[in-house]
Amino acid sequence: MDPISASCFSLHAEENAKAIIEEKKRDEKFHEIIVSCRSLSRYEGRTIKTLLPQIFATVVSASFHIVVGIALAFSGILLPQLDEEEFPITPAQRPWIASVIVLAVPIGAITGGFVMDSIGRLNTVKLAAIPGVLGWTLIAMATNFHMLVIGRLLTGLASALGTSPAIVYLTEIARADMRGSLISFAPAYASLGMVLTFLKGWFFNWRVVAWTCLGYTVMPCILIMFIPESPAWLVSKGRVEQASKALAWINKYQPQPENKPHTLAEMQLAQLQREHQKKLEASILHGQGAIYKAKAFLKPTGYKPLLILIGLFLCQQFSGIYITLFHSVEFFQAVGSPVNPYLASVLISAVRLFMSIVDTYLLRTFRRRPLIMSSGLCMAASMLLSGLFTLWIQNGTTDEKWVPVALLLLYVIACMIGLLPIPWTMTAELFPIEIRGVAHSIAYSMANILMFAAVQSYESLMDAFHGASGVQFFFAVVSIVGMMYTFVFVPETHGKKLTEIEDYFNHNLIYLGQGKKKKVEGKEVRSDREAEKLMSV
Repeated sequence: MDPISASCFSLHAEENAKAIIEEKKRDEKFHEIIVSCRSLSRYEGRTIKTLLPQIFATVVSASFHIVVGIALAFSGILLPQLDEEEFPITPAQRPWIASVIVLAVPIGAITGGFVMDSIGRLNTVKLAAIPGVLGWTLIAMATNFHMLVIGRLLTGLASALGTSPAIVYLTEIARADMRGSLISFAPAYASLGMVLTFLKGWFFNWRVVAWTCLGYTVMPCILIMFIPESPAWLVSKGRVEQASKALAWINKYQPQPENKPHTLAEMQLAQLQREHQKKLEASILHGQGAIYKAKAFLKPTGYKPLLILIGLFLCQQFSGIYITLFHSVEFFQAVGSPVNPYLASVLISAVRLFMSIVDTYLLRTFRRRPLIMSSGLCMAASMLLSGLFTLWIQNGTTDEKWVPVALLLLYVIACMIGLLPIPWTMTAELFPIEIRGVAHSIAYSMANILMFAAVQSYESLMDAFHGASGVQFFFAVVSIVGMMYTFVFVPETHGKKLTEIEDYFNHNLIYLGQGKKKKVEGKEVRSDREAEKLMSV
């Protein structure tokens, strides 16, 4: 809601309340549609053709993640080349060049949360191109440390502004059972960007790589013009006609629901309007704007998922996933592998890309909790063995120097199964719509603050644990902690509607023993889905 409308809303709350009562009376003629909306998923077609608009929208809206992946991996090629060029930087400045990019993300993500709720999800992605172009230009023309740092800060700001709205957009347009698969396009694009970074860094100077990033920054802004804005956001702004057109585009290949006079798009629009009306009624009673959103975070549906995500991201960041990425070339040199470090980095990035594609199947087919726990266990095993071989190589016990590289490839495969992609998808899944934009941005910001701390600690960890082998043992321990944390706290979201996830947090924090029951027609159920099945019988 724009500021002028918000002011009018506050001054005329009583008139609005009366209007809502009148609206309820008019809603009676839509009663059939609203009842049908209780379980719209049963009317959705399951063919590939019906998903084509959602897939196209996903491919386009998530494409900004390519340049985000390049920005994340850029320090991996930049720092070794700066050493070769004798660029004027000190040892103390090196960690800042690697990690400063994520320092700008909290500011950009939180700002982006309010911006995306104000001007829309896709317009915010377009806005991200401005700091992106400025940042990459500054990096390409850098002659000193400060130009590099400012350029990295601007690309970090662009990353935050361009990624959060895309994830929220995908969450709001995706079919419930396809949400995880479609959202996984984002990390797949980021992984593609990492492959391109190390591949280009192998053959080209870092300045050339920086100049090419201008194309990856601008192109998504052009492509976004060919897809509609989020229907949920349009309804929240009272732009019902545009929301109707957007839903018609998204559902253009959906069949006519059997024995129903309305199209699936019309039924979804009625559901969104009904949900928005409930939010308006709540805002009249409890207020709105920043104060209302702040109060929403004090509710179980606000603070519980935030606390769980912070703990999950803490395990993710210090399990080594991003530390080994930001310091990829240096890390392979420290391990003692004879394999060309750029080639090894390309292989690992290629594996990340391949696993990102596999994730579209895994996240659609399997539950989130088993994936994360399996991921943590396999990561720990890979890092433990890699650490042992690294130690033996350094002691001269073995000459099998290729083994750590192979084990690190297995480690990347394991992390891509669950602990890397799933926490990012959950930042949009776990929160109610009235705070989803801001909450996603706050969770995203906390994750990047933790990422900054983890990447910045690379040199300290190497000193504290006496080299690469000790650091790998540390990563293995944290991976096990992440597995146990998931087992106790992280809820299952696979195949659940966003309203079901919201209801879960009203009654639970610890997943073990969860499942507060409610009664429907005299029988106890654990979720809205069970209630719908019971009511349909």
